[in-house]
Amino acid sequence: MRVGVLTGGGDCPGLNAVIRAVVRKGIEVHGWDFVGFRNGWNGPLTGDSRPLGLKDVEDILTRGGTILRSSRTNPYKVDGGVEKIRQVLADQGVDALIAIGGEDTLGVAKRLTDDGIGVVGVPKTIDNDLGATDYTFGFDTAVSIATEAIDRLHTTAESHHRALVVEVMGRHAGWIALHSGLAGGASVILVPEKHFSVDQVVEWVERRFEKEYAPIIVVAEGALPEGGEEKLLTGEKDAFGHVRLGGIGTWLADEIAHRTGKESRAVVLGHVQRGGTPTAYDRVLATRFGLHAVDAVADGDFGVMVALKGTDIVRVKLSEATAELKTVPVERYQEAEVFFG
Repeated sequence: MRVGVLTGGGDCPGLNAVIRAVVRKGIEVHGWDFVGFRNGWNGPLTGDSRPLGLKDVEDILTRGGTILRSSRTNPYKVDGGVEKIRQVLADQGVDALIAIGGEDTLGVAKRLTDDGIGVVGVPKTIDNDLGATDYTFGFDTAVSIATEAIDRLHTTAESHHRALVVEVMGRHAGWIALHSGLAGGASVILVPEKHFSVDQVVEWVERRFEKEYAPIIVVAEGALPEGGEEKLLTGEKDAFGHVRLGGIGTWLADEIAHRTGKESRAVVLGHVQRGGTPTAYDRVLATRFGLHAVDAVADGDFGVMVALKGTDIVRVKLSEATAELKTVPVERYQEAEVFFG
């Protein structure tokens, strides 16, 4: 059997750990051949590929990013895209695909399975917003990076007695903001799931100043003020219809400075959260996902995604995994509100 592997969507730490686990088990246990498709779904669309052997994955466990590179290509937005993929797979003798990605990448995997192409999915997103799995790899690393940044910002905020607004990733789900904000002792945490009152934020900030503390406000990029709109870096959309968000942190810092008369600055962590070495947790989770993805291919169980349930790795239908985003429940957010101010 010859198996193709690809990584789609935004990069994150742990992708190479999945590739390594897939290739090692596939070769050493089953004797399969592997081909890596470059640049997400663009690889099987155009035939851009490379062989994957044991030497190719020997030293990649700790590396961030992906040796296969990535893109946000959507073959269903390309004329004849499905037939092009089908032809490339036939030309290269590929019997099955393992697609590593988030909502968009696995949404394509689901549709391709429906169109008769065998695909097994592996969940990846730093936002932890994929349904049907408790955690995705990349999330723990992103939270750790954001928490370390918040820890460092506390000291500079206190030294200058200023408010600091930390903007983290999170288009529709505030998991990174919630977890890093709680771990970093933020004064305010703002998530997309609950529109926020600027007046309330200012009240919390002023309360902290009154206590001689320097407030830290953590805000997800997709958070919205009541009656406000998303802050966009550009109006352009990618192949999956997403616009680039960004700017809510700067906007909020300006509002706080204007209303309180206190110095306020914004720090946008951006792609720092995606880069670098994965945490031990993400390395282990990614490795387990890769091993179980190989088992699914060996069983001919296509149209599934490997998922974490409790401490077990299970298989769920791709249709279930991509049915809806996993957002922060209101009750989870309300648990954190006891610390605000």
